[in-house]
Order: sequence, then C-alpha cells, then structure tokens
Amino acid sequence: MHKRIVDVALDDIQRPNLLQMMSLWSKANMLRYFGVSSCRFIAECQSSEKPRSVLTDLTMSDFGIEIKDWRRTYLNKNEPFLLEENLPSKDPFDIFDVWFKNVAEQADMSFEEVNAVCFSTAINNRPSSRMVLMKEYDREGFSFYTNYESRKGKEILANPFASMLFYWPKADRQIRIEGKVEKLSEEAADNYWKTRPLKSRIGSKLSKQSTEIPSRQHLISLRDSLQKLADEKGLEAISRPTNWGGYRLRPDYFEFWQGQSDRIHDRIVFIKTGDKKEGWTMKRLAP
Repeated sequence: MHKRIVDVALDDIQRPNLLQMMSLWSKANMLRYFGVSSCRFIAECQSSEKPRSVLTDLTMSDFGIEIKDWRRTYLNKNEPFLLEENLPSKDPFDIFDVWFKNVAEQADMSFEEVNAVCFSTAINNRPSSRMVLMKEYDREGFSFYTNYESRKGKEILANPFASMLFYWPKADRQIRIEGKVEKLSEEAADNYWKTRPLKSRIGSKLSKQSTEIPSRQHLISLRDSLQKLADEKGLEAISRPTNWGGYRLRPDYFEFWQGQSDRIHDRIVFIKTGDKKEGWTMKRLAP
C-alpha cells in the first residue's frame, strides 16, 4: 500500500469528506477547482497503485473545458417574478433586509457564507475586486473589517467610491450596491476585535496584508510566536493592530436582480435622490 499525495485548493476540510468529494469529481472538475489555485493542503489516501498525483495525466491539451453551453434553470417558486407592486417596501434597505434574512434562513451555515460579498475598488481607471465578509448592516450602510494597508485600503484612500455585489445562487438573486466608503471609529474596531476568536486575531496580527513574503513558513513562524504569547498571557495579549479596523459603504445606488428561467430577468434599481428615508428613485432596467 502506498500513500498518494494530492495538492488541492481548500482549507480545514476533514479527510473523510475530501475523499468522498474526490471520488465524485471528474477529471475536468478537478482541473477546474484545483488546477489554477495557489492555495494548498495535503490529503493522504490509500492506494495500491504507484504513487502519483491525481493531476499527473493532465497535459496542456487538457487545459480548459467546454463551458459555452452551461446553462441552468432559474426557479423561485415562492416569488417567480420581481414586480414593483409586490416589493415589501419602497426603501432599498428594507428589501435588502428581507432578501438577506430569507437567504440566511435557508442556508447551511456549516459551509455557506451568505454574508460574503465581492467588494470592488478602482484607481487609475483600473478596478480590483475581492471577497470580504460583511459584518454588520443597518440604514447607515454595510460594514466589514480589514487591514488599512492592504490594496483595498490604499485604493479606498485614493478613491473612496466602491461597489459591493452579493450573489445567492440558491435564491437566483443578486444585489449590487454602490456608494462612498468611510472608516469606522476606533471604538467600533475595538469592540469588534474583542468578539474575534484567537485564530482570527492571530491571522490579522501577523499579516502585513498584500506585501510580498518569502514563504508560507514565514507566516507559520509568526503564528507560532503569537500562539505562544496567547498561551502564556491569554487572549487579550493579541491586541488589535493599529493598521486594522472597519469600513462602511454608504449606498447611493442599489440594484436588485432576480433570475428567471425564460432569461427575462428582473432588475429593479434604486438611486439616492435625497437625505430622507423616502429619498430614492425606483426604476426597472432591461435585463
């Protein structure tokens, strides 16, 4: 019996679950999920074959898969069409709240992050996007936390206008939000930091986000040092870095999208026209 080493692209997956997943995935899907990733973890599985990588037989001629005909049926039995007269409110914050709660109630939180949002910034006519976790929303806006010295932090400083995109495939819905980004207070950052578990604190403390590092082992060494400090002095010894805190995007634009099986998708837009709660203009856009 030999051990096969497999390089794949996720973190913290239990070994039995990984093996079940690998037995179901085709070679094409293995390439799709793992072939272009720079993240790694090691899975060991028993095999009577000569040790080799699962991806060994993938040559350059195997690169890519046919996707032009991929098309799934959109269906929302409870509310098949997004009609103006059926909206729960003419306030986009209220609609977001209803949609978000609906998705959260149906989600499997063991692996779904319905608060994950694509956050996009732009400077010098060049946009950049990344996923962040929304940690709070209210009528002031949508908040998340990060390193101020990261690429997004620097781009927010240069151009505070940004966008967010929530996409929930189970509900066939997405929400685009645009507006101006502002820093949250130091007090807000401190209060949120106090709720974070040790691993999250260490991850933020050790990382000079978006800067080049010599190796992963460099991060592991920093992690071990911080873990030792926490073991000796407790969780509070891992204090909030001064370059880490929160941002809030204050919306002036919402777009609610509902996918339809006939491909005539619904798009309802709200544009800010004043400071009052009712200061929004609603429009329907062609899909």
